[in-house]
Amino acid sequence: MATVHTIRAAVLQLAVPSNDKLNNFLASEKVIRRAVEQGCELIVLQELHAASYFCQQERVDFFDLAEPLNGETFCAYEKLAAELDVVLVISQFERRAAGLYHNTAQVIDGAKGRAGIFRKMHIPDDPGFYEKFYFTPGDADGELNGFKPIPTKLGKLGVLICWDQWYPEAARLMALAGADFLIYPTAIGWDLRDDEAEQQRQLDAWVTIQRSHAVANGVPVLVANRTGFEADPENPDLGIQFWGNSFIAGPQGELLTKASCDERGFVCADIDVRRAESVRRIWPYLRDRRVDAYQGITRRWLADQEP
Repeated sequence: MATVHTIRAAVLQLAVPSNDKLNNFLASEKVIRRAVEQGCELIVLQELHAASYFCQQERVDFFDLAEPLNGETFCAYEKLAAELDVVLVISQFERRAAGLYHNTAQVIDGAKGRAGIFRKMHIPDDPGFYEKFYFTPGDADGELNGFKPIPTKLGKLGVLICWDQWYPEAARLMALAGADFLIYPTAIGWDLRDDEAEQQRQLDAWVTIQRSHAVANGVPVLVANRTGFEADPENPDLGIQFWGNSFIAGPQGELLTKASCDERGFVCADIDVRRAESVRRIWPYLRDRRVDAYQGITRRWLADQEP
């Protein structure tokens, strides 16, 4: 990082109309090439971009969409990253073993290939988002110790995935481990049965919590979300309207760029990586943390404990 001062980063925001992985790759490739033409060096794709968001239903046949780490999706993007000499953050449905599947991000560092992986740590289970049926949480020990930044030529990437974005503990641990950026591939949207006011509250909360991670940790945040409507596979009248709004924020939570709800393509911004140092000097949260008084944070619940 010593010789890198400013990087141009892009977050993709695309609709995924089908499970045709080749067509979905070609659509992403076209946008990535446009981003590179505009000088982007770090490009983040949305969560599970190889296929439609299959977690709206619990169906065992959707496990056929999973791939090993070196599967067709990774190989296609590895070749592209090497050709363009860019850092790509991609996402996939990983088959680790029979009956063992993950929601996994892989970081590809240009011609160097895979720099590291991150397996989603927090797994939701809500109507339309039945991810616990499909995904095992990432390991919390060993070489892939949960919240471990991935080193690249552009800095250390603190990659987290979608539901992870709501947890300040995850962002903090990445920052404490030296992450220069927090990165969130995402697939989140509205239930069409919610009224407009509730939809706006959800969107505002989502943007606010992630900008807050930038503020609390003094690092830029990059968020790539899906857009478009994806029907429920078993009830076409229902489904998810992915709310887009992909964005990049600086280390004080300032918005550097932000897409609209239905914008398709990418948005990009120049990130001054030196600002994290200056911001942390005036807001030294890491200095003033009371690490001697936080033992309770590892407990599930405290209100029912004896005083």
